[in-house]
Amino acid sequence: MAKLRVGILISGRGSNMAALIKAAQAADYPAEIACVISNKADAGGLRIAADAGIPTTVISHRAYPDRESFDREVSAALEKHGVGLVVLAGFLRIFSSWFPEHWAGRLINIHPSLLPSFKGLHVQQQAIDAGVRVSGCTVHFVIPDLDAGPIIAQAAVPVLQDDTEDTLTARILRQEHRLYPEVVRWFGEGRVSASGNGAKVAVEGLPPGGTLLFSGEL
Repeated sequence: MAKLRVGILISGRGSNMAALIKAAQAADYPAEIACVISNKADAGGLRIAADAGIPTTVISHRAYPDRESFDREVSAALEKHGVGLVVLAGFLRIFSSWFPEHWAGRLINIHPSLLPSFKGLHVQQQAIDAGVRVSGCTVHFVIPDLDAGPIIAQAAVPVLQDDTEDTLTARILRQEHRLYPEVVRWFGEGRVSASGNGAKVAVEGLPPGGTLLFSGEL
């Protein structure tokens, strides 16, 4: 069976992108990285992708008069590479409604909190300020509303009394690198489905709770 072709969108260092590239190098991984697109020419992840032999493209949002025209150009580049799943990996742009509607069910993101808690930016500091004992990361479908798409999987980590934004970010990031490749694997295996008007997501073959990973790492 042909592997799922994945397009990754980045704006910076692309550490989650690098984790996906590494996972896709395994012969039995059911997805391949077809292209990496950045809206910033100086994104560090572009070199990582190029060194791995992956086609890269820079499409500057500053060259377009509005969000939708930029989104359509990005979409055209993805389609040129035969992409079946779009993965956001630190892509620092808010889409027009056109893009997530066009790629509905084929567009995912990873967010460094346990959604629906702590949306937006600086979410690790939000978690610390709120005094929660557990935080983590969430892989979700992208819809026009920010950080509000159906949840596919989550990974949880403890929040320690002496945590700073940096220490909690690092702990969560290690779980992002673990969770994101696994979710893309599920897509490559055709195991992800949504029900209840798309609000509930299931993964075939996983037991109840199988889409929630726990880390005892301190």
